[in-house]
Amino acid sequence: MIMKQTSVLLFNPRATNYNPRIPNSILQVAASIDGQYKWYAVDGNLESDPWSKIEHYLSQGDVRYVGFTVMPGPQLKQAIPYAKKIREQFPGVVMIWGGYFASNQYQVCLNSGWVDFIINGPGDYSFPALLQVLENGGSPEAIRNLIFKKGETIVKTAKADLADMDVLPPLPYEKWNTFYPLSRVLAKTFLGNKTIAYHSSFGCPFTCSFCAVVPIYEARWKGRSADGIFKDVEMLHREFGGNALEFHDNNFFVSEKRAVAFARLIRPLQMRWWGEARIDTMHKYSDESLRLLRESGCVMIFFGAETGNDDVLKAMDKGGTQTADQILSFAERLKRFDIIPEYSFVLGLPAKTEKEVWTQINADIRFIKKIKSLNASTEIILYLYSPVPVEGSELFEQVKAAGFKFPQLLEDWISPAWERFDLRKNPLTPWLQPYMVDQIKNFETVLNAYYPSSSDIRLKPWMKKVLRMVSYWRYHTGIYQYPWELKLLLKVWKYRQPEKEGF
Repeated sequence: MIMKQTSVLLFNPRATNYNPRIPNSILQVAASIDGQYKWYAVDGNLESDPWSKIEHYLSQGDVRYVGFTVMPGPQLKQAIPYAKKIREQFPGVVMIWGGYFASNQYQVCLNSGWVDFIINGPGDYSFPALLQVLENGGSPEAIRNLIFKKGETIVKTAKADLADMDVLPPLPYEKWNTFYPLSRVLAKTFLGNKTIAYHSSFGCPFTCSFCAVVPIYEARWKGRSADGIFKDVEMLHREFGGNALEFHDNNFFVSEKRAVAFARLIRPLQMRWWGEARIDTMHKYSDESLRLLRESGCVMIFFGAETGNDDVLKAMDKGGTQTADQILSFAERLKRFDIIPEYSFVLGLPAKTEKEVWTQINADIRFIKKIKSLNASTEIILYLYSPVPVEGSELFEQVKAAGFKFPQLLEDWISPAWERFDLRKNPLTPWLQPYMVDQIKNFETVLNAYYPSSSDIRLKPWMKKVLRMVSYWRYHTGIYQYPWELKLLLKVWKYRQPEKEGF
């Protein structure tokens, strides 16, 4: 196929200062246009000065389109000012944003004047279709998964069906390797020293009202076959030396049949691996399936436990059958199979009174300690509730009624306060008082010291012993205030929290 003259620049803004991963979102879009358009790539995680590289490509004159993948938090620190610079210095360039920040905050993105189009979900078909219309004429309104401005009106087109991942073109790893050696994004983690990041499915079949992907996928899920996954992973293992695997799916374990089939295929490679799941889904897995997962190398699974209060789980619209008792019993069950459950909790949800918010925070702290008493190896991830614009959900309506508002200007999202909001560490919610935030963060410090994460490969065994001894009295007495001695040790030893920096 003859390449067109028009070129596309794909930009992955910096997301981490440590262990960058394979940029699957950018590669997915690149695969959709490979062979049709010439494309370049800039990875902000691998460049000390990404702007100079972007400016270099744009100055060549053949790049007409720039595609950004934009997640909330750190990526905005490059995405927003670079988009502004491109508009000022290269006004003829069309900017197309994807990622769940762009989809969920489409109004502020488009009203900035710097973002021309937003891909609202997977871009495998919509991105090349948009380029086709912009190059040859036609109406973008006929393209699904698209948001754009027509005059002063914002147009949201219909959602596309989720694509069959087994018929999509393969990701262009070899071509990416000409921009950046793939070895630089095979990260050293507790799973292995060359960890592959892989995305095997689209979406999630549940509608949790605190989850940012719900408005994008609308309770739909579709995954690549076990054979297709293994074919890719085996190639990355054979050609590039990948020896461990992280599934970055929103919900890898939806299908027990698919998960078990993959486990059987990958078992001979002896690769340690990790993925995300729901407790109520995996609690239905047979003992034989769980045993096979562990034998295949699955050593840890991330679960959204959220809270130990069944009423709050209902308010979150968690869906399914998850209960507090199930959370406890499943943590204990996984202990038998030597699979580490990684439980995340969302603390600081709104309630009718300040007292109710405070009571629930402390109830969840006690619940977490109960989990640890049943299975001490359970990893605990703590988040402060950060509202997500799931329109129509009971929780979001409650949030708006309490007076919470998102920024109205795109540049406001890169202020320090809103950056921490996106990391779920500073929610800026009117019902959460400073003493409540202090209680959560202080407990987190004590918990991390008494039960350091097994995923921090830099923390030596003797360091963990010291942390445990020093934090013992705080953990067992429940006196979490002013844990300066623990904060100092964790800072000096550069303790790494997986929810902030990965494994």
